Amino acid sequence: MTRVFITGGASGLGRALAEAYARDGARVCIGDINAARCAETLAALTALGATAHALLCNVTDEASLQAAADWLQTNWGGVDLVFNNAGVADAGGIDEMPIADWQWMIDINLLGVVRGCKVFTPMLKAQKSGHLINIASMAGLIHPPMMSAYNATKAAVVALSETLHAELHPHGIKLSVVCPAFFRTNLAESVRTANADMARLTSKLINKSQIGADEIAALVKAGVAKGDFHVLTHVKEKRIWLFKRAVPFAVYAAAMRRQMAKMMAKRAAR
Repeated sequence: MTRVFITGGASGLGRALAEAYARDGARVCIGDINAARCAETLAALTALGATAHALLCNVTDEASLQAAADWLQTNWGGVDLVFNNAGVADAGGIDEMPIADWQWMIDINLLGVVRGCKVFTPMLKAQKSGHLINIASMAGLIHPPMMSAYNATKAAVVALSETLHAELHPHGIKLSVVCPAFFRTNLAESVRTANADMARLTSKLINKSQIGADEIAALVKAGVAKGDFHVLTHVKEKRIWLFKRAVPFAVYAAAMRRQMAKMMAKRAAR
């Protein structure tokens, strides 16, 4: 029976992943900082007939993640899939964002993933098996404007994942990095920005998306099962990434500037 651990597992994509694996009969442990949502999600997993557990877990605290790893080792004899999923969002120009917001983003989006990989790697090495799945974003591959801190942290998660893919392969440990674009989730709750227009635009892009967390979870689950390294869930954004890789940067940058101009024109028209 597959053993699954998911940070940020009480809402959004984390909860959708938890429910997807629970339906398949996996044992699912979620870690989250929100106690009420943990209880609600645990009840939903139990209602699906799953063996499930919920832990209060803060990815900015290495000891908290170590406690989760210790629980899994003691109670389930280890873990097979570790989803480093917890994350937050920001938006705004480089001159608008306080350094404190950069530090907040780095501590959760990047170092939260680093801590998860660091804590669970010894267990997976001892098992000579397991799969680390790091949730990044298409923003880590194609870097849209007005999202510098978010882009930087997600790009770093991609780089970390590529590094560990090679580093941990001799130990029988698999790596995947998931890069979705906008989809319907509660991520907008975490957005920090001093730019009201960007806050509205980000919320609109999330809430108006044609695809929801359950659909993304199904695509992620399928990609992980196939052993894909890059799990890219959005066709349009995947094509943009492939375009970026295929053309000189000046060509890509010009296309991004045109897109930025269109976005600013829409803002000015309101």
